[in-house]
Amino acid sequence: MNDTRLHELADRLDTVLATDNLVQVTGHVTEVSPSSFRVAGLTPFLRLGDRLEIVDDRDGMGEIVRIDPSGAVVKPFANRVEVGIGARARVAGRLTLSPDPSWRGRIIDALGQPIDGLGVLRNGEKAVPIEAEPPAAMTRGRVTEKISTGIRAIDVFTPLCAGQRIGVFAGSGVGKSTLLSMFARSRGFDTVVVALVGERGRELREFVEESLGSARQNAVTIAATSDESPMRRRLAPRTAMAVAEYFRDLGHSVLLIVDSVTRFAHAARDVALAAGEPAVARGYPPSVFTDLPKLLERAGPGVEGSGSITGIFSVLVDGDDHNDPVADSIRGTLDGHVVLSRAIADQGRYPAIDILGSISRLSHHVWSPEQRALVMRLRALTARYEDTRDLRLMGGYLPGNDAELDQAMAAVPKLYNALMQLPHAASSDDGFRDLAEALRAQ
Repeated sequence: MNDTRLHELADRLDTVLATDNLVQVTGHVTEVSPSSFRVAGLTPFLRLGDRLEIVDDRDGMGEIVRIDPSGAVVKPFANRVEVGIGARARVAGRLTLSPDPSWRGRIIDALGQPIDGLGVLRNGEKAVPIEAEPPAAMTRGRVTEKISTGIRAIDVFTPLCAGQRIGVFAGSGVGKSTLLSMFARSRGFDTVVVALVGERGRELREFVEESLGSARQNAVTIAATSDESPMRRRLAPRTAMAVAEYFRDLGHSVLLIVDSVTRFAHAARDVALAAGEPAVARGYPPSVFTDLPKLLERAGPGVEGSGSITGIFSVLVDGDDHNDPVADSIRGTLDGHVVLSRAIADQGRYPAIDILGSISRLSHHVWSPEQRALVMRLRALTARYEDTRDLRLMGGYLPGNDAELDQAMAAVPKLYNALMQLPHAASSDDGFRDLAEALRAQ
């Protein structure tokens, strides 16, 4: 009996030693600016990415973004820097999460704390890091399994596979968030993880209660609204990715939606500039173009035999410039892109997908030879129809002079009508069948 109690005592002591800091090393704040503060006295104990917290202020927590011999620069997670000179600071280690299946249906912030008023979150058995490496390239599964989104324009012209990563490129006010909500209601996913980065505060409840609808019970929503600090907006997609990786490792087919990666890049720019990095491309420091692929590569298939993360990443193109450095970097990393056109939206055709400018790099795994030939033919007719729009509007073309253009004039308006789909309309079970019926209609 005594031996048993001694073993129990030894186990408890090991647990305390592993989880509690019995000896704490503290530094002190030496400089405060509107967006960051500097701490001295801890340099030998610090690593980039560690958290630092103010001893007497529960909200005084931030991340170390720069280390030099004289101290460290800390960007706080709070909006305002309210620490004073001389305040004591201590290392709090790396940020981790302990996801659990019960998180589905909940709304949390970038730090993994609940914000939906439904009580505390149940922590899982295993803590996972916010910053994780993707599976090794040669151990990942292949991306070949077709996914039906129920969106006709997507399923026909830019079909997706489980584990694919695709971007939705759009200017403001073109229907980007509406299209993402249609993706969120897609069937065929076990879990949906949504990261709302830099969105308006009023849109959070609208997205969860209206856009997600019945899919809410299987969704985990991570929110960092536009009024929150750059640190939280930079952290939110990484938190969402860590949650998605947890469910992927459980064998789930996960849909990850990040709206938007551009605002993640904006937040990363603010942090990098505070750390003293120079701006090299339209105001973006070099580390932004390192952070983007590190985030995006974490989505995709897991190791062979596990689940997958299908990533939908929205990209807000500033000034409708699709050659913006951030948009260009993201487009080169993903497995395809869907372009939303302001001109199409102005015509009242939603979703405003430009089928000529959109592409899925994995469509060859989905299309049959006949479907591929049909899509290529429809693209060609659409291109011919759009190229001659001004000529036809001026009355410069007489039907019968060009058989292909005549065919385009007959088929493309029907195609446009068939691709129109209201956000809460019934999902399409077979996009090609619906398209065939529309084209046969007189």
